[in-house]
Amino acid sequence: MIDFETPKPIEQLNNVVETVAVNMMRPVSREMDEKEHAIPWDFINFMHTAVKSMGGTSMTPDSDKSKKDGEEKHPPIGYQRLAHMVEMLAWGDAGMYLCIPGGMLGSAAVAASGTPEQKKRFLSRFMGEKPVFDAMAMTEPQAGSDTSAIRSSAVLDEATNEWVLNGEKIFVTAGQKALIESDGFVVVWATIDPAAGRGGMRSFVVEAGTPGCKVTKQEHKLGIRASDTVSIVFQDCRIPFENILGSPTVEKSTKGFKGAMATFDATRPIIASQAVGIARATVELIKEELAKNGVEIRYGLPRQKLTSLERDVIDMEVMLRSAWLLTLKSLWMADNKIHNPKEASMAKVYAGDIVVKITQKAVELLGPLGYTRELLLEKWFRDAKITDLYEGTGQINRMVVARNMLGYRGSQLR
Repeated sequence: MIDFETPKPIEQLNNVVETVAVNMMRPVSREMDEKEHAIPWDFINFMHTAVKSMGGTSMTPDSDKSKKDGEEKHPPIGYQRLAHMVEMLAWGDAGMYLCIPGGMLGSAAVAASGTPEQKKRFLSRFMGEKPVFDAMAMTEPQAGSDTSAIRSSAVLDEATNEWVLNGEKIFVTAGQKALIESDGFVVVWATIDPAAGRGGMRSFVVEAGTPGCKVTKQEHKLGIRASDTVSIVFQDCRIPFENILGSPTVEKSTKGFKGAMATFDATRPIIASQAVGIARATVELIKEELAKNGVEIRYGLPRQKLTSLERDVIDMEVMLRSAWLLTLKSLWMADNKIHNPKEASMAKVYAGDIVVKITQKAVELLGPLGYTRELLLEKWFRDAKITDLYEGTGQINRMVVARNMLGYRGSQLR
């Protein structure tokens, strides 16, 4: 049964990460937003050292194998631990959080559908001496949420036993950093059989320095400006046969596609955690600013006796706590290996929705002050929207929820 008490290992982690968010992220948050594409190396190097000491940020749930005989055991908390860390880092700065080495979508894909050998080969890189970055490349100019429209192809060259990738990917989060370091990698979605639709989809690990893989554009964005978002072209890009995630056996079924999609059952709640972090920062700020002006929220009174402003703030807090509980439930299920696509999408939908509402309402409540750059609030308003867009838009995730509730397949409800 799910336990809402925060495990002690997570409490200890929260104390460390809060120190990082307060002292290393908030003070430079505005500067990193203004200097888009600048890489916060001091923060990255510190986080790499800190993450190594904490056992890594890979999305592989911890198996408790590190516990010695006689030490206190605890239920699996790997995803929940990661969610708490992401929530706090996003509270510090959402764009900088996306710059931390390891633990991004690429590693999540390896953890979700890679073989044991692949997990060891790729995920162990994050525990090395220098920071290593990863990314996942799915979206194409003509294929956003509709993955069946992906045109990037992977053809097996039997003479060399290599996959040859061709195609273009856009809006790849952290793609630039993943390809500038020798041990970094990008997980690329491509089709091995265009006629098979989703059944022909597979994901491949393309390592940094691979010939035929090139970053062609860096996006200028509304929010999360400290994080790079790029376009990548693959032109006769040759990768080893064993870099296809999961079994190297090629079969015309939807197994490969479902394996790749399993990535999102863990990562969508992590994006929800990012949304919750931004929303919590906003709620805390609005209460602080109101308190400075002598306005205290009178909890416990009947709603009709509260001012409109008090009702707005209380509503913001209700939305914030509800989103966090949905997120924790979906990640608890992931930790306990319970099928959770419905819950993962619910958390992503709701958190992505409420963070936009909360930041917008906060800007409105503070009026001109909320609209200026005197506070970080206008930045959080800009950062918030991405959580409703990437890793499946709100509309797509609503369809995922509906299909799971009604028992429909994707072809039956679009």
